[in-house]
Amino acid sequence: MTSALNLEDQRWSLLALTCVGAFMTPLDVSIVAVALPTMGPALHLTYAATLWVQAAYLLTMAVLLIPVGRMADQGGRLRYYLAGIMLFTLGSLAAALSRDGAQLVLSRILQGSGGALLSATSTAIVAAVFPPSERGRALGINVMAVYLGLSVGPPLGGFLVSQLGWPWIFLVNLPVGLGALAWGWRLLPPRAPGPVNRPPQDLAGTVLLGVFLVCLIVPLTYLPEWGWSPTTRVLLALAPVAFAAFLAVESRAMAPLVDLALLRHNRLFASANLAALLNYCALFAISVLTAAQLQLVQGRSVRLTGWIMLGQPVMQASLSPFAGRLSDRMGSRTLATAGMLLVTAGMVLLALMGRQASILHIMGSLAVVGLGMAAFSAPNTSAIMGSVERSQLSVASAFLGTMRVTGQALSVAILGGIAASRLGSGGWRQLLRQAGHGGAAADAFAWGYRAAMLTGAALALLGAWASLTRGSGENRPK
Repeated sequence: MTSALNLEDQRWSLLALTCVGAFMTPLDVSIVAVALPTMGPALHLTYAATLWVQAAYLLTMAVLLIPVGRMADQGGRLRYYLAGIMLFTLGSLAAALSRDGAQLVLSRILQGSGGALLSATSTAIVAAVFPPSERGRALGINVMAVYLGLSVGPPLGGFLVSQLGWPWIFLVNLPVGLGALAWGWRLLPPRAPGPVNRPPQDLAGTVLLGVFLVCLIVPLTYLPEWGWSPTTRVLLALAPVAFAAFLAVESRAMAPLVDLALLRHNRLFASANLAALLNYCALFAISVLTAAQLQLVQGRSVRLTGWIMLGQPVMQASLSPFAGRLSDRMGSRTLATAGMLLVTAGMVLLALMGRQASILHIMGSLAVVGLGMAAFSAPNTSAIMGSVERSQLSVASAFLGTMRVTGQALSVAILGGIAASRLGSGGWRQLLRQAGHGGAAADAFAWGYRAAMLTGAALALLGAWASLTRGSGENRPK
């Protein structure tokens, strides 16, 4: 009890500390994306290896999030958070020292392990130490750090790669990680004696959940390269089998990895997580596809495209704390639903973007999407964390993180596949060669982009429906 009180007394320091992890994890995704064209030739990466540099990081996070979240609830969230900082920092050092693709991918797995610990615990720490009347505001600040990481990544990555070389996109993490580790160590409360009969780990559930996520995410990530090959079909066929087996094991386990009652009987938890899944399905591919539309179809420069694309994350970062604070007063249902409706409107505006659309039109459309995301994210996160017991906060945070990563993979597969559906064999290479000069490939991609944005708008509309069905009551952890 004393430790809990001490942590609550340090709640603003803990919020600042968790914002470091919330900033570093998305920063690493966006900064590596910018550096890959330079890293590829330097490390002699094949196209498949290039994909694995990003996929290994996200896949590791997806597989580990819920298991480490459950362990953190039992063993101490702040200790697991600091372990995540340590692993992420070590992985960054190993990545900077990589001399070939295999070493880099292994380093990214180590980084992803640290990222899973950070994602599973940071939100849970904030939810545990702030009272319900301040939770939305605090989580809004935490979400702001996520969007700042996404915003800073591209320009920082471009500067570091051009001025110092690609290893510095990883080396820049070292002083931040070491500083956060020293800071967090000072905030650690005395270790309380653990429970005498700690429940056993659900090994079977952990393995089956990992198999399900691998069989779902890997083929969706590689669908543009593999197509509907036998490997793709077998893995996608195994995914529902593994998921069904996971549900069967969890329903009989003495200490299940995931308490299925959270989904069966906690309407708010289930609906808000479904809304988050649909949200990321709709949103994640926007940046990739819009950047391609601006450069390859409209002929805009890489630098100008980067500045145009900042409109969405900057709007999200600046307004998320306000939305979180507002949710403390009026609840999450109205804000989250309105946010998804705004995302729907923004994606429709992007779909209506013509071949010669003005910068004002593009940035305005992205700003509407960013406004909707700001209204949705912090209130929705606060609702999820407020709907579970204190003993389940890390699992709830990890479950939400799993929805995020899975939604990202689905977004790339569904919207990316639609955008490229009319290019045909060799169409992508032709589009790259004739960037900004029109032609059949540009027409095909422009049609696909419009269809992808309308599909994303439909997914966002379903997300608004999921938010609306959560009910008007807001549960609070005990």
